[in-house]
Amino acid sequence: MGCIISPLTFMLFYKAFDVGNPDGYWKAPYALIYHCMAIIGVEGFSVLPKHRLSVSAGIFAFAMLLSIARDILPRRYVKYVPLPMAMVVPFLVGGSLAIDMCIGSLVVFVWEKMDKKDATIQVPAVASGLICGDGIWVFTSSLLALAKINPPIRMKFTPAS
Repeated sequence: MGCIISPLTFMLFYKAFDVGNPDGYWKAPYALIYHCMAIIGVEGFSVLPKHRLSVSAGIFAFAMLLSIARDILPRRYVKYVPLPMAMVVPFLVGGSLAIDMCIGSLVVFVWEKMDKKDATIQVPAVASGLICGDGIWVFTSSLLALAKINPPIRMKFTPAS
């Protein structure tokens, strides 16, 4: 099913939205990452902006320090050390998903404080339902966009200009 549905969904997105436009809503961040990696592979590190390599090395060292801290700290302190991979997600997928994840994490935090047993049982089901619901809405929204119909509900966190 995935071999059929995924390409069809991509073509639907591609026709309905401006996929890959760096200024558009669907920026395709991986395309930009692979493009830059190809340029570095061909032309070397000299094409990078000044200090980019040293900043990257510093961030890599910080991520390694966090990973080592998670391995050596006592269990009760580990929950306060952020996961380096989780810190990278907003840079790859964009701000809107990061905001959703932040709000969802806050809701789970409050839910666990109020009723830990209920939260432990129901959080995965609620999260799965919200993710599926968002996917169904994006699919429906793209069908409406193909028909040149603006959805009746629109929420966007972008500058007014």
